[in-house]
This record gives sequence, structure tokens and C-alpha cells, in this order.
Amino acid sequence: MRQAFIEELTLLAETNLNLFLIVGDLGYSVVEPFAERFPDRFLNAGVAEQNMTGLAAGLASCGFHVFTYSIANFPTLRCLEQIRNDVCYHNLPVTVVSVGGGMAYGNLGYSHHATEDLAVTLPLPNIRVIAPGDPFETRLATRELCKKPGPSYLRLGKAREPTIHAAIDGIKDLRTLQILQEGSDVMLVSTGGILEQVKAAAERLTQSGICAGYSSSPYLKPFDEAGLLSIALKTKIIISVEEHGVGGLSSLISETLHRNNMNTLFRCLKTQTENYKFVGSQKHLRAKHGLDEEHISSFAMTCLADLADAT
Repeated sequence: MRQAFIEELTLLAETNLNLFLIVGDLGYSVVEPFAERFPDRFLNAGVAEQNMTGLAAGLASCGFHVFTYSIANFPTLRCLEQIRNDVCYHNLPVTVVSVGGGMAYGNLGYSHHATEDLAVTLPLPNIRVIAPGDPFETRLATRELCKKPGPSYLRLGKAREPTIHAAIDGIKDLRTLQILQEGSDVMLVSTGGILEQVKAAAERLTQSGICAGYSSSPYLKPFDEAGLLSIALKTKIIISVEEHGVGGLSSLISETLHRNNMNTLFRCLKTQTENYKFVGSQKHLRAKHGLDEEHISSFAMTCLADLADAT
């Protein structure tokens, strides 16, 4: 995803002279194409994310659309006050780009995990929050953010996420829930780079004779409530899957269903706070938190069995 983002941003910067990229002393082997092509619109702020965000706000107030870029937890949690007061409050065109959303930097421990970033950015004023599921969604998200500059948060993976969508022009509107496979028994709804595991889980369920669907929710703010309600009318169970703790996709779905008096069964899979001490690869940590394809499919089958027993 990060490669798709830089490629798209570099391409857009050829004609959009207001695009500016600031990095927090990382991104080497990824950001060089932009830095070499546009040295006057690139800055390495060093390991100083609060200053990076302040610089971005200042440049944005002068007419630039600034993209800040760092490991997911650092450009959000470390400088939340600057994002809140300097960027969002003043409605400035700054896009905070996080790389390695979730537990992509798992071997570096909890200090480098990003499992609260959505919860702290979603309530902020004027902001858009986008977590693409694959490179195609990433490219479209970058284009949309450049067309309509403003406070925004773009959450990317870094694990060479595969392309799930068949074609980029097959995505009619990125702001809507992207239903990649219909399912009347269960619909898995994910956000971010865990889409690959959700697809694999849906395939497992289908092979077991279950009518399982899966979808991606790249836009979390604004959230596609109409799309979710449409799914709720057509499926027995909705299960959200996210590499994040409380306050993310599961909260948005729960609130939407409750507010609209929908009685569709809803369950969620997310990172568990009691497992934060685990260290290891992203694959290892996903399994520990029950977010790999085996656990997702098993959880869905248990939910369907419980529903059958209840009825």
C-alpha cells in the first residue's frame, strides 16, 4: 500500500504544484521517487512528529496541501494535540499518512503498534478517515484526497498487501462499502490491510457450504451507513474485522445498527487489550488476537451455530 501511495502522490504532484510531503525520518526506499523529483516540496522533519505536524499546518495555511508520513502510531498519538488544534480546528489541508496500521511493526513491540489511532482520529472535527484495504483502494483514496484537500487521515499497511479488487475502474465510489462477494448467511466487513485475511476466511466458509460474503470499508468518516443498512437487510450475521481495538469500525457499525433499530445479529473481531504484550511478526500477532483466516472463519461458524440454536 505504501508503494502505491507514493507512486500515486508522485504522479499527482506532476500537475498539482501544491502537494508537499513531510516525513518523520523514515520511508527510505519508498519516498525517494517523490523527494528526488520534487526536492523543493519534500522535507524530512526528523524524529519530531509534533514539529512535523506544526510545519504541515504552517505550510497548509500558505496554500499547500501537505502530507505527513510516519509509522502509524507516531503521526497520530504522539501529536494528537497538534492535529486537533492546528489542523482540524482550522480546517487546513493536511493529510496525516500512517504506514503500518495495526500491528505491521509487530516485532518492535507495543510502542510501534497502532491499535488506537482510529479511535482518536474519528471524533476530530472536519476530518476524513480512510483505511484502504488494498493498493487499488489506496490509489483512489490518494486521488480523492488531492481533489478535495482538507484535514484527513490515511491509514496504510506495509506488508505488501495484495490487490483484492479485480480492477481499479471496478470501484465505482470509494466512499461506499465495497462488497467484493455477496453473502446471505454472513457478511464479513473489514477496514484496512486485513482484507486479505477476510477474503481467505470467506473462501473457507464458502467451501464449507456457508453463503459468506466479504466487504471492505475504506471510508470510516464519513461512514457509509446506507450501505451497511442495505447489508443488514440481506444477511443473517454481520461480523466486523479490524486490526484495531475499541472505537473503530465495530463501534461505527454498532452505533449505526442501534440508531436505525436494526435487529440483525452483529459480532466483532478486533485486537484485544490483554494481548498487547505479545511481540512478533504481524502474522503471529494476528493469530494471537484471533484475526487470521482460521480464527475468523471459525468464529463465523460458531456465530451461525449459536443463531441456529437460538431460533
